[in-house]
Amino acid sequence: MDFAVFHPYVLYATRYPFSKGQSNNNRHCYSSSLYLITEGRGIVRTCGRTHITDPGSLVYIPAGQPHDWIADSRDPMVHVCCYFDWAHVDRRNLADHPSVICYDMAQLNPSYVGPAFPYAIPEFMRVEKVSLWSDWFEKFYTGNQYENEHTYMRSVKTQSHFLQFMEFFLAFALQDDAIPDHRMNKLLQRLDQDILHGKLQPLETYYEELRISRGYFFELFKRSTGLPPTQYINQFRIHRAKEDLRNTDISITEIAEKFGFSSIHYFSKLFRQFNGLSPLEYRKHQMEAD
Repeated sequence: MDFAVFHPYVLYATRYPFSKGQSNNNRHCYSSSLYLITEGRGIVRTCGRTHITDPGSLVYIPAGQPHDWIADSRDPMVHVCCYFDWAHVDRRNLADHPSVICYDMAQLNPSYVGPAFPYAIPEFMRVEKVSLWSDWFEKFYTGNQYENEHTYMRSVKTQSHFLQFMEFFLAFALQDDAIPDHRMNKLLQRLDQDILHGKLQPLETYYEELRISRGYFFELFKRSTGLPPTQYINQFRIHRAKEDLRNTDISITEIAEKFGFSSIHYFSKLFRQFNGLSPLEYRKHQMEAD
């Protein structure tokens, strides 16, 4: 799975009140959708499953999944909702608005259905603080229209709020083994800054501040980055060194010193381990490619 393509983008977000007994059947959204019931009652049916909804119900429907909404005949529900793509899909040839719903499976165009998220997200969840979640949605309410020169700056702000919400939502919805420990996010932020400013501390400084053992620190670190701490630090430095090898004529010795390697020999050895080439060979290869 190529995680580089995943950049959640909200297409349409709004508040929708149902009428008594109203039904919206056989919906196939081209994008993924998320619904929070804030008032009233109803049901949602999808793929043979039926969920009873009331305030606090949170429903996630992946792109293309058929579903029906049926409001209570006495106390119809209100939901706040958003339609979004996990990765960009250009639907301008499909419709004049970005969030499209198809009501006839035979007419659904699979090439425009948004991608699935690589981790399983529960279809039906419950939240405790409905007003808190509703406030999140309200920050990125947007019309179902494409951006233009007049709306672009507002859209930037809307997407910023939506990305903050997605961090909040995913931390709530995903299992612990699918997301890193929140403490590691802060530590990695600090570690990156320490590397950039030449103020890297011994590893024990970081795990002692977290008040965890060395072994547990290494376990959390690898779960969060895919790499052991030393390899992460070396890779971080090597990537920065590659920029100078590609884009400057600074000597390899100076580059090694600049990025905190103890010697040019150690720098060259690590560089070859990561890239299969020595720094000099990498520079020549880049020059020939240009």
